Amino acid sequence: MIEESRLNSLREKLADAEGQIADPSVLADQKNFRRLSREYASLRRRVEKADAYSRIRNEIEANRSLLADHAVDEDIAELAREELAVLEETLPKVEQDLMLALIPVDPNDSRNAIMEIRAGTGGDEAALFAGDLFRMYSRYAEQKGWKVGVIDASASDIGGYKEIVFTVEGEDAFLNLKFEMGGHRVQRVPRTESQGRIHTSAATVAVFAEAEAEDELDIPPDELRVDTFCASGPGGQSVNTTYSAIRVTHLPTGLVAQSQDERSQQRNRQKAMAVLYARLLDFRRCEEEAKMGAERRSQIGSGDRSERSRTYNFPQNRLTDHRINLTVYSLDRVMEGQLNDIIAGLRAHDVEAKLSAIGAE
Repeated sequence: MIEESRLNSLREKLADAEGQIADPSVLADQKNFRRLSREYASLRRRVEKADAYSRIRNEIEANRSLLADHAVDEDIAELAREELAVLEETLPKVEQDLMLALIPVDPNDSRNAIMEIRAGTGGDEAALFAGDLFRMYSRYAEQKGWKVGVIDASASDIGGYKEIVFTVEGEDAFLNLKFEMGGHRVQRVPRTESQGRIHTSAATVAVFAEAEAEDELDIPPDELRVDTFCASGPGGQSVNTTYSAIRVTHLPTGLVAQSQDERSQQRNRQKAMAVLYARLLDFRRCEEEAKMGAERRSQIGSGDRSERSRTYNFPQNRLTDHRINLTVYSLDRVMEGQLNDIIAGLRAHDVEAKLSAIGAE
């Protein structure tokens, strides 16, 4: 049961937001006005659900009180019993809707995503697997109508990637991809294995929300170190005789981003800065969560076999997501980008965890 005091607090926040929006000084600041308008719309939706929940609870109590009064006419009592049965059947659904509405919304969910895949344990096979993961996400994005753009890639000698950084642009890209972060382990016979033995390798995936202007991530020039170098291909050989590749380091945090996919130094700088802004946004969010005492595991981890969120077993055509104990025997289809069921399961698990946290408050 959700306490009425909590719902009253929500109503007070809505009234406060209404007052701020009506303030002429707020209207003059369009950026602040848009932020408050979004907050007000979200609060209003929650309060509407809170009012519906409170109304049903009050009607249930009224009917119970009526039935407890032995002096009530039997016809009225019968109507009260019928109405009470309907209300008690309706209440759980209304309460569930309210609890879902009370789940804090991640403002980054609607943004584009920046993904980073790194080969971990396993040498060349890990790099090949990193390439397979990139292809899987590219196929998934294609099915969703999203656009994928490579920012930086370090190819291995026999194919695949030691590391690849790319953007995924589309509606709710970050919402759908943010649970892909973590260690991904593969079990299969490598191309380089002559005796048919199954090897285990790993790759790691990190997912960042793309920064936007409203994040106010203004970086003073003296906090940046910008290095230029020649773009390189597999084995480190130069593929460009001009110093078009860019590496940007944010000195206060040590965060680094680079791009060498474009021939233009200016375009590479823009792409590198987009990655750096996304990492700074994530860094700032981590700091805020740490201040609130929230626990947050590293997205990337070490890339070791033991740190895994998901296992891809090719001989058994099996994929297991260890975070939600989900196993499917359709790995071949998953590697072609059919991730909808996996991602839906992860999102549902996240909602259930947040609902449990709300219920425990």
